[in-house]
Amino acid sequence: GGGGISCVLQDGEVFEKAGVNVSVVFGLLSEEAARQMRSRGKSLKAKDGKLPFCAMGVSSVIHPKNPHVPTMHFNYRYFEIEEADGTKQWWFGGGTDLTPTYLNEEDAVHFHKTLKEACDKHDLKLYPKYKKWCDDYFYIKHRGERRGIGGIFFDDVDSPSKEEVFQFVKSCAKAVVPCYIPIVKRHCHDSFTPEEKLWQQLRRGRYVEFNLVYDRGTKFGLLTPGSRTESILMSLPLTARWEYMHTPPESSKEAEILEVLRNPKDWVH
Repeated sequence: GGGGISCVLQDGEVFEKAGVNVSVVFGLLSEEAARQMRSRGKSLKAKDGKLPFCAMGVSSVIHPKNPHVPTMHFNYRYFEIEEADGTKQWWFGGGTDLTPTYLNEEDAVHFHKTLKEACDKHDLKLYPKYKKWCDDYFYIKHRGERRGIGGIFFDDVDSPSKEEVFQFVKSCAKAVVPCYIPIVKRHCHDSFTPEEKLWQQLRRGRYVEFNLVYDRGTKFGLLTPGSRTESILMSLPLTARWEYMHTPPESSKEAEILEVLRNPKDWVH
């Protein structure tokens, strides 16, 4: 039940593909989705094998045309499950992360500092905790590298209170525009070469690999009966490329970003 709105821009002047999904859905949790949640430590007591749930969230993925403008993703969501005895489990999850084709340290510092400021308003322990969680979550195991240079990520947050967590999530969501749009404006008119565009396409391939193989939200969506596949796969880029055994030259700009993806950095100290 429920539904939502998907808005997607394709072939824009600045953004090759950019989407925003807003959804409010409810129904019965599929057995596969319940199994996934139990594997994260959730104790879910079903009634006659059924678990009513409701979920709501906003998510966006932006893939720019220019290889010097990073891809950005954010998602903030609320989940509630009713157990057999009528009690409700609830939690918030979400995050904001950046995936540059080329490393620009000034951009990376700006992005992380803006997110840290949003977290610090609520608790100074949150940014370091959720920054590490982000680095660990967006890890492409079969490649031995992260999807991007991270940001913040969290899930299953249900304390200290619903209102306090909601205020924190709102602070994070309000940080999306100031952490990203200045970077877009700074680089959207940068010149680039065909070789730089090719590297962007190869990095996009990694983005696709993570989303289809590991991403929890994509998996949940595809496992939910009656879900809208086009909205779930909105996060995929318009174009991507896979080349056999592609390795960038040592000490190149391409090798520089790979080093950071393999060994995450502290950008704010």
